[in-house]
Amino acid sequence: MSTSCATVGTEWLNPVGTRLAVPGRINHFRGKCELNRRNFAFNGIVAAGASVMAPSVVAEPSKGLEKLPFKPEGYNYWMWRGHKIHYVVEGEGFPVVLIHGFGASAFHWRYNIPELAKKYKVYALDLIGFGWSEKALIEYDALVWRDQVVDFLKEIVKEPAVLVGNSLGGFTALVAAASLADQVKGVSLLNSAGQFGEASSAAEETEETALQKFILKPLKEIFQRAFLGFLFWQAKQPARIESVLKSVYINSSNVDNYLIDSITRPAADPNAGEVYYRLMTRFMSNQRKYTLDNVLRKLSCPLLLVWGDLDPWVGPAKANRIKEFYPNTTVINLKAGHCPHDEVPELVNEALLDWLSTTVTPASSLETVSEI
Repeated sequence: MSTSCATVGTEWLNPVGTRLAVPGRINHFRGKCELNRRNFAFNGIVAAGASVMAPSVVAEPSKGLEKLPFKPEGYNYWMWRGHKIHYVVEGEGFPVVLIHGFGASAFHWRYNIPELAKKYKVYALDLIGFGWSEKALIEYDALVWRDQVVDFLKEIVKEPAVLVGNSLGGFTALVAAASLADQVKGVSLLNSAGQFGEASSAAEETEETALQKFILKPLKEIFQRAFLGFLFWQAKQPARIESVLKSVYINSSNVDNYLIDSITRPAADPNAGEVYYRLMTRFMSNQRKYTLDNVLRKLSCPLLLVWGDLDPWVGPAKANRIKEFYPNTTVINLKAGHCPHDEVPELVNEALLDWLSTTVTPASSLETVSEI
């Protein structure tokens, strides 16, 4: 399914000018991470912003950076539970796994993969239902993507790694890390999805009456299908995607044909519309089953927050709450929107490389030497 960053759900960037301001401050604190269903459904997976923090440096995004070549056929494929999963792998060294946001794909890390791959072995996979991965007709749930990432680490990566995720990919990285503590040595979140609060449970649901089950529920589904079918058709139009992206990237210079094509192609897949419907009606309504509180309590590795403060959907307040909740956290504030890795990639690359070299990989290298 995949009307990515720009049309189906809203979790990404914002417009403001042609020059981007960026951070200059790194904070060590304690830390913790919300998807807004209404915004998700109408604006399209990209978030805009409106809140400034910290001193900044002016930067022109992605100028002179190497870019991952766009391949319409994709890169590598892996069969997972009978479904075809797409992923990219570049470089050699300690593994770093990149996980995209709602509606996006591995290609959204186009400016990060080549740079990070100069020092690390970089993987970027498409979550099932998105990008070049199969648009499987399954029940979508946060645990499905968690299981996919956990199995990817076990079957493809096969060694300790660091997880980096944006938006939905950030929350997926967290739940995967909490489930595989021995193999995940660090997690970095870029404007992560996820909510704080008490998790809801199935026990709270009331029993359906015959009227609800056989009349009201079917009528509601018919209406939802018609309404969401129209939204999906509208959301996947190239002009609409470009418009939404330009309204949510603070600096829209990176909203180009490459990015738009990486969104429109997956949206044309045969089952994309049905996957979109399932995501909007089931996954989005079950978000509160899994909260950041519970996931962060199970986390045991270093956490890096690289946060676009000009993101109205997942603004700096969430980053502040995360760092207050989880002690082993480093925070880097950027004047960017919901997808800083594509908007100011040079700054995100620098932040990741510095954190990896000083916080994560040295410890991992020492462990390896001691084992030998």
